[in-house]
Amino acid sequence: MKTEQKKMRAVKMASQALVQLNLNQRNALLSTLATELENNIDTILQANAKDLALIPESDPRYDRLQLTADRIKSIVRDIANIIALPDPLGTLLSEKTLLNGLVLKRITVPMGVIGVIYESRPNVTIDVFVLCFKSGNACILKGGKEAWHTNQALITCIFKALFLHQISSDIVYLMPPDRDVVYELLNAVDIVDVCIPRGSQILIDFVREHAKVPVIETGAGIVHTYFDHSGDLNKGMAIIDNAKTRRVSVCNALDTLIIHQARLNDLAALVHPLAAKQVDIFADELSFHALKASYSSTLLHQASIDDFGREFLSYKMSIKTVSSCDEAIRHIMQYTSGHSEAIIAEDKQVSDYFLNRIDAAVVYVNVSTAFTDGGEFGMGGEIGISTQKLHARGPMGLEALTSYKWLIYGNGQVRA
Repeated sequence: MKTEQKKMRAVKMASQALVQLNLNQRNALLSTLATELENNIDTILQANAKDLALIPESDPRYDRLQLTADRIKSIVRDIANIIALPDPLGTLLSEKTLLNGLVLKRITVPMGVIGVIYESRPNVTIDVFVLCFKSGNACILKGGKEAWHTNQALITCIFKALFLHQISSDIVYLMPPDRDVVYELLNAVDIVDVCIPRGSQILIDFVREHAKVPVIETGAGIVHTYFDHSGDLNKGMAIIDNAKTRRVSVCNALDTLIIHQARLNDLAALVHPLAAKQVDIFADELSFHALKASYSSTLLHQASIDDFGREFLSYKMSIKTVSSCDEAIRHIMQYTSGHSEAIIAEDKQVSDYFLNRIDAAVVYVNVSTAFTDGGEFGMGGEIGISTQKLHARGPMGLEALTSYKWLIYGNGQVRA
């Protein structure tokens, strides 16, 4: 592992030069990278095809892993959005003058070296580099072995852009796919300033257990939507369908629909759009009987306790029946991962109560949870969805990748 230590130390050294680049220089590099990605779509897709050939289409990772020309063009558009954002560095956060004449200023600065461990999604390779570079950070990337060929093709585009701008390629390092190197990253206490795991709960738990460097937890989403007794049926149908089926493999996809028992007669209509998309439903006793006569018998199953608190990442979801908003909140708080939770309700008193009681990074009223995304939040992109409370929470954009330092101006003062 001496090789890994040497390469990570090179990233640390290169990170010190990044603060010398001004905003125009950073944006110019990102613009060149966008061009390189567009010019190499075919090459990237060929590499992606090699990775896709190694896993079955039924695997939830398949959709996360798959790139298309449209998805690459979307990545390019995200880069343009990030270029358009203001400089996150050097922002004056506070300023004051003390009685002794000292002038104190607090300004934003890069974190330094950010390590990211992620699974399946090769777009994260570009997302992380772009956000880190714009915010003056170097990065160490540990992607999954299932995306190795694709990640190599994307890193080649990054290296080409760096070369054209005469910037050291050491500011980004794609670690090999070997699992053992993860321990090197998690124990690089004098190199890595923060590590961000982006993936399954298993991955996040592993990183939390073994990391000696600071960790920001992101990714796992056990997502609920509560349809209240005051919920609008048409809104509910559209929101539930979108939250569940827009893209089932993402962390903001709906896992459990909670319905007030007073609206069980509307449940068949609420989930009707899901049947056409072959969504398997694991229903508790009351909701099972409410759907038995209308929902496909091959798609409707009686739920077990294991079907709640489960991140499905597929065309599957569970349904829980409750007698009150308080019961819905208790269920959510028992099983939530703190990612995204939603209520469908026309009663403002109920929705306000829900907003106040639910402890999650993002809480919605009459909106699909599919909007939990840095791009949708106007951040240009995201490095992940933080489900913790220290430093950052929810979609993490440029601001979340900065720290701050104090600048003290004096005129010869000494402390008594």
